[in-house]
Amino acid sequence: MLDFALLGLIGLIIIGIIIILVIRLLFVLIPAAIVAIIVWLLTDGDLWWTGIAFLAIAALSVLKKL
Repeated sequence: MLDFALLGLIGLIIIGIIIILVIRLLFVLIPAAIVAIIVWLLTDGDLWWTGIAFLAIAALSVLKKL
């Protein structure tokens, strides 16, 4: 019975770590999303430039965190 409790605890810890990492990633990508929305509005919905802006800001945000 202790074996199942230990496996459940390990599983919950792994799920918690994954959730925390996803939330941190979302907070890092918020500036990139805001810039992408602004570029999308300024270029009348051109997804090419929007994607480039998002990727550039996202890469800079991730490099800044390192």
